[in-house]
Amino acid sequence: MKAVGLYRYLPIEDPESLLDLEVETPQAAGRDLLVEVKAVAVNPVDYKMRAPKPQVESAPKILGWDVAGVVKAVGPDATLFKPGDAVYYAGSRTRPGGNSELHLVDERIAGRKPRSLRFAEAAALPLTTLTAWEALFDRMGVSKTGAHAGRTVLVIGGAGGVGSIAIQLAKRVARLRVIATASRPESSAWARDLGADEVVDHTKDLAPQLAALAQPDVDYILCCNSTDAHFPAFAGIIAPQGKICSIVATQKPVDLAPLMQKSVTFAWELMFTRPTFQTPDMQLQHQILDEAAALVEQDTLKTTVATRLGPINAANLKQAHAQLEGGHVVGKIVLEGF
Repeated sequence: MKAVGLYRYLPIEDPESLLDLEVETPQAAGRDLLVEVKAVAVNPVDYKMRAPKPQVESAPKILGWDVAGVVKAVGPDATLFKPGDAVYYAGSRTRPGGNSELHLVDERIAGRKPRSLRFAEAAALPLTTLTAWEALFDRMGVSKTGAHAGRTVLVIGGAGGVGSIAIQLAKRVARLRVIATASRPESSAWARDLGADEVVDHTKDLAPQLAALAQPDVDYILCCNSTDAHFPAFAGIIAPQGKICSIVATQKPVDLAPLMQKSVTFAWELMFTRPTFQTPDMQLQHQILDEAAALVEQDTLKTTVATRLGPINAANLKQAHAQLEGGHVVGKIVLEGF
């Protein structure tokens, strides 16, 4: 079957950074689904895992953690899906990624594709939806039923993939007041279109911008952009007993002590945690994706496709990686078909 992968970890401009390949078709076992891949989306995790390093793979490394497709076969223990079902999912970093014609995924982390979306539109959603959902509702404990309506969340990096979903969930599901950050006119307009009540510039000091909005502190902070750069500001703008969640790893130690006086909670969110460690609640990702599909069908949640790059091949994936590494992508980049 066709796939796109790598043997060496190289800069994206290197001709061998991503290669068109022929690999063996995998076989479904256990609770696996064998999925015919119809569309994929590209995320920062792709270029971070491809980042240059001396390691050389003996077998091709296949990336890609956003897939929409059709189930072709199921493992003997699978009970949630059957051949012919349309699914969408992010998958697991412990297994080959989805940049291939056929792909194996554990059914416990796959959801039914929203019926109202085409495959490319659906492929844009899984990784970012799981991340934003877990960050808001699991890590920070925001109510999905509106019990915290009227509280305020600051979404740092509101026009990116996760921020684009977080704005919608916070505004339309949790009914929070949403302040997003963006640094360009087009990204600011994107955040407002998704439901942000206010937009501030994360390249400038956040505290005076929030004060100018009569919002000197916020109840929740979701950091989707450079924890290192923004962490020093958090203690000053988080409300007493507030909650902070970041999805971006730090490159240097951060000092939690300034958060103590306000009894602030700080949490990390990584949507790969459940599948990586096979946690007892791993199947919650199946349930989240099914709930999200229902929200899409109710027009509560909308896809965040912004760029379509054509079929799934090495040349187009290189272009997607380069755009993401540039740091100015709004929404999601998708590719469809082989």
